[in-house]
Amino acid sequence: MRIGILTGGGDVPGLNACIKAVVNRVVSEGHQVVGIRRGWGGLAETNPDDPQTGETNLIPLDRASVRTIDRTGGTFLHSSRTNPAKVKNEEVPAFLTQHFEGPGNHDITSHVLRVLDTHKIDVLIPIGGDDTLSYGLRLHEEGVPVIAIPKTMDNDVHGTDYCIGFSTSVSRGVQFIHSLRTAAGSHERIAVVELFGRYSGETSLITAYLSGVDRAIISEVPFDIDKLASFLHEDRASNPSKYAMMTISEGARLTEGDILLTGKEDPYGHRKLGGIGALTGELLKERTGEGILYQQIGYLMRSGAPDSLDLMVATNFAVMASDLAMEGALGRMVALRSGTYTDVPIGVTREGVKRVDVDEFYDVDAYQPKVRHVLGKPMFLY
Repeated sequence: MRIGILTGGGDVPGLNACIKAVVNRVVSEGHQVVGIRRGWGGLAETNPDDPQTGETNLIPLDRASVRTIDRTGGTFLHSSRTNPAKVKNEEVPAFLTQHFEGPGNHDITSHVLRVLDTHKIDVLIPIGGDDTLSYGLRLHEEGVPVIAIPKTMDNDVHGTDYCIGFSTSVSRGVQFIHSLRTAAGSHERIAVVELFGRYSGETSLITAYLSGVDRAIISEVPFDIDKLASFLHEDRASNPSKYAMMTISEGARLTEGDILLTGKEDPYGHRKLGGIGALTGELLKERTGEGILYQQIGYLMRSGAPDSLDLMVATNFAVMASDLAMEGALGRMVALRSGTYTDVPIGVTREGVKRVDVDEFYDVDAYQPKVRHVLGKPMFLY
């Protein structure tokens, strides 16, 4: 059997460990693994009639080539946000322009299927979030055997309680917030810390809960800037060190505004998020008269080596996915549910987006985590 593996979308700690574990498990059973570079982009850029492109984008992996990759973060296969079902006209590979001409976007899935057939890829293991796995689902529907592995620092892939990268991102967030306390306290400021989180505010909520910041703004609940300013002004005044801290999801929005978006849509229909923290800081300064310390720590949260939990989950997800692939399973996604490793149909990824249970875990009036009782609750309070 020849198994292809790729990583798509934003990188998270634990990807290299996952790749290594797949290779070790598959090779030990006498099968082959091919690493596909730059996510779905590697398949899009491979010309079946040009062996050189195959050598560039599809790399044979063995124990020796992955021996040390788990010691660092990121993905050594690299990543992209290429969506072969929606390729802009100007981004269609030159060797395909004669087949996909005209303005707008093009679906080059027929080309991807040809590449997989030419290079004799029997099973695909994509590691990614909703966007990457949505195209994995498309290939499954086209008849390609796909075993998906969920990863995202937002922990919002539907169908699993946990995604690779979440634990490390929260750990990083808590660490940086505690470090920022020294600067906020020294200058007696209100610190606004912007975290990743497009539709789900779980990263902001859990990081705020564990680091003990004063207020937390999440994607699910629009916030009133005057109300928030009043809270933080009081928080700062009551703190002997005369500072206050808050977290805010990048996908948060003011009650009278929309999510802040910049740039053009990516191949999955998303525009770049970010800047709500800076805007919130400016508005807070106007209303409180206090100095503001604004820090956007998104990319720092996904940088560096994974913590032990992400190493554990990444490795176990990889072993499960490898076994499913070798057993001939079709269209599955490995998952954690109620603390147990399992697998689910890959189709669950399009059933929705996981969001914070606001009624259960968030005080919408005080803009704070609301965790009163945890008996019987899921580990990550999703």
